[in-house]
Amino acid sequence: MSSVGGVASGSARWVVVLCWVAVALDGFDLVVLGAVTPALLDYEPWGLTASGVGLIASYGLVGMMIGALTIGAVSDVIGRRKAVILSVVSFSVFTALLAAAPSPEVFGLFRFLAGLGLGGLIPTAAALVSEYAGMRRGGSSITFMMTGYHVGGVMTALLAIPLLPSLGWRAMFIIGALPALVLVPLMLKNLPESPSFLIARGRRAEAEELAARHGITLPPEEVREEAETVERTTPGGRFGAVKTLFSGGFLIGTLAFSVASFMGLLLVYGLNQWLPTIMRDAGYAMGTALAFLLVLNVGAVIGLLVAGPVADRYGSKVACAGWFALAAVFLFLLSVPMPLVLTYVAVGLTGVWVFSAQVLLYAYVSKHYPTTGRGTALGWAAGIGRIGAICGPLFGGLLVGAGLAVPWGFYAFAVVGLAGAVFIAAVPKSPLTAAREETSRPATAN
Repeated sequence: MSSVGGVASGSARWVVVLCWVAVALDGFDLVVLGAVTPALLDYEPWGLTASGVGLIASYGLVGMMIGALTIGAVSDVIGRRKAVILSVVSFSVFTALLAAAPSPEVFGLFRFLAGLGLGGLIPTAAALVSEYAGMRRGGSSITFMMTGYHVGGVMTALLAIPLLPSLGWRAMFIIGALPALVLVPLMLKNLPESPSFLIARGRRAEAEELAARHGITLPPEEVREEAETVERTTPGGRFGAVKTLFSGGFLIGTLAFSVASFMGLLLVYGLNQWLPTIMRDAGYAMGTALAFLLVLNVGAVIGLLVAGPVADRYGSKVACAGWFALAAVFLFLLSVPMPLVLTYVAVGLTGVWVFSAQVLLYAYVSKHYPTTGRGTALGWAAGIGRIGAICGPLFGGLLVGAGLAVPWGFYAFAVVGLAGAVFIAAVPKSPLTAAREETSRPATAN
């Protein structure tokens, strides 16, 4: 049977494909501001400076942080399907409104509001994809879904080259919003709800009807056992998914995931923002320095395609910690002078590890927490990570401004990657896994 991202069922294919397209639009919207920045700086009626554009970019990142922290929890109440669609509608509408913004202040407000939807999409989409893919292929499906982000970013650059000179910067935001006119109706028609979510909410009849329509095998025992385990191991676990994250056996894991996610997105956003500048300071020509950024993102796509199968075979924890550690190694190697060809190879391999490490973290989170709190857990990890996304460009800017980018910039980013590996390694066994092992131990011994 054919598959997409390691997923075989027809219903799961719809989930992965639709979420992939949504994440591609997410990638387009996140990169489009950088693509139109030169045009915004040249737009005389607004008189924007570089610091003004940077402030607008920070509004969007703050919105993404709030969106990730809140919409993930909402998805555990209203369902994964509605939350994904709500996110797509939200960021598409406000992206379209950016084209009509009459002033920088209104533009910044719309960017913040678009950020709410952008931040909420990935954790809810990852939760839905992981549930349809199942435990064995969840890593492959999530990493495949996240390749959409980089495809969207590449599409932004390709469209900006011919369209910006002829149509202007406002057209880019309209183009970024238009695909939602097709995607949202397709989602309304073909994107199913999570059967586990329905069962956990006591809506078994709906789950059975969904299973019959899409050929899904219901997991009532798994959901029932999860609910019982959470109630037994987490004081007050039944009263809210947020409380579950910070209670009982989940607390240490939540804290470790939070720090690792912060480190992961600090690397992603810090390197994307400052790698060309750091490489230029290292003595490379501007054209070569920009080519390094392209190679870094090509490596990211390769890494995402490789990381999922590795996680499925060896476990999300081993893969995620290993990816962070390898990111640290190759970031350190970039500080070493070497022939240009080898530098390109090192940059590409750095992209393989850096970008995939964060996605593997999401895959690990999706398996660590109960189904009833998975969206909240992913939202929390993504939201705390967005703080790292805000700090990454600031961190790199401080190093560049202080004249320490070479070699200390590479050393500093390598330490960040190493810290991510250490905190992932510190995540304890999930109470759910421990409970299942305890239950199965007598049967194994006989």
